[in-house]
Amino acid sequence: MISANRERDPSPVFPLGLAYLAGPLREAGHATRLLDLCFEADAPAAVRRALDEEPPDVVLVSIRNLDNVTWPSSRSYVDGVREVVSLCREQAVVVLGGSGFSLEPVTLLAATRAHCGVIGEGEDVLPHLLERIGAGIPLQGLPGVVVAGDGLPASPRVPASVGTPSRSLFDVSRYLKEGGAANVQTKRGCPFGCVYCTYPVLEGSRVRTRPAADVVRELRALVDDHGVDYVEFCDDIFNFPEPAARELCEAMIADGLRLSWSAFVNPGHLDPELLDLMVRAGCDAVELGTDSGSPAILRSLGKSFTVEEVRRSSRLCRDAGVATAHYLLFGGPGENDGTIAESVALMDELAPDAVIVMVGIRIYAGTELHAVALREGVVSEGQSLLEPVFYPAEPDLRRIAERVAGEAGRRRTWIVPGLDVNTSAGVLEMLRRRQQRGPVWKVLAQRSRWRGRAAHADPEGRRERGPGPAVPAGSRPG
Repeated sequence: MISANRERDPSPVFPLGLAYLAGPLREAGHATRLLDLCFEADAPAAVRRALDEEPPDVVLVSIRNLDNVTWPSSRSYVDGVREVVSLCREQAVVVLGGSGFSLEPVTLLAATRAHCGVIGEGEDVLPHLLERIGAGIPLQGLPGVVVAGDGLPASPRVPASVGTPSRSLFDVSRYLKEGGAANVQTKRGCPFGCVYCTYPVLEGSRVRTRPAADVVRELRALVDDHGVDYVEFCDDIFNFPEPAARELCEAMIADGLRLSWSAFVNPGHLDPELLDLMVRAGCDAVELGTDSGSPAILRSLGKSFTVEEVRRSSRLCRDAGVATAHYLLFGGPGENDGTIAESVALMDELAPDAVIVMVGIRIYAGTELHAVALREGVVSEGQSLLEPVFYPAEPDLRRIAERVAGEAGRRRTWIVPGLDVNTSAGVLEMLRRRQQRGPVWKVLAQRSRWRGRAAHADPEGRRERGPGPAVPAGSRPG
């Protein structure tokens, strides 16, 4: 099993997808070995060494993302995957998987010349696929399995039950040390209709929750076996369904877990009682997928909540002492100077700890935004989206970016990775060395407040100069 992700900006992300596969493969009788390229200085050499030391029959290559989803400084990861596959394919059958593969399966197989791949969740189908490979039986017909040269499979993928990841093959401590947290998933599937989002494409629109007791057992193992003291729940939305979130918080409180955590929350499903449970269970930071402060843009993006719900949820978090970041997406259908001004005004009113800003929206096949982009001519029918393409069209992106850069440059808490506003790779490296815990934006917000106090005490800024914090695109999944 090879985790192909080498991106470490702002911090390395534990390869949870492969951890979910490790248990089912072991139970099916397969001997497994892991190669995690995230910490390899020379990835090709590491691949060659692994192939020589223990020649495999099959290599599973997990692709987390296709690129860093950041306009205009986008970085594609496809060449890195192509390099890995080329080293493996002459010695073993190469199977691709992961969320990145599932978004562009046919084009990725063609680009990398891998043998086959699994769309969606692989826990159930992968053991059957390996059995066929071992027996020399044709691979066609398995749910979600796409074979090179065949196009999309006729058999649709079948969502798996959400089990418990096996982390025994992984260096959990290094991810905690350099990433500041362990990532935990409590559910899959998203019923909401955001026009750009890939979660329904990847996981389906029906929410499948893990039993609270199962999640708590995983958390307890992370604490007791790996010394984890901070967790980031990586669900697309932690607080929906609300009963499941309440049950999990109550189970964490009952267990007496001594850890802090953060989560991504929907502003429309947060009330004082749930937030109180979250805080009592250890929550000290939340990320709100606000996207916009304009009612018109919220509607065009397909958001399920209102500006007033954003306002209410943000104030609840502030009053509860929970650090808060708002994510904004500028460039949705209908964005203009007026709607940008509405978003700026809302953030000024709410004054959160951080505002993480993206200009332009990465277009993915199968989303409503892709259909909008086709109608408007931003992309053409049949155009490959393997390499990043952003909405809206380039002239509009540049006009919006100029306005957003100006607004963000006057606000210390605004972080715009793609435009290099309030960003600093050096600060991130310093935080990694200091082994800071929690979301990068939260740590950087604390630092920014200190800088603000220092600047107030020393108006000429002699204590510290230079850019502020950085949180890159892709820090949210999907």
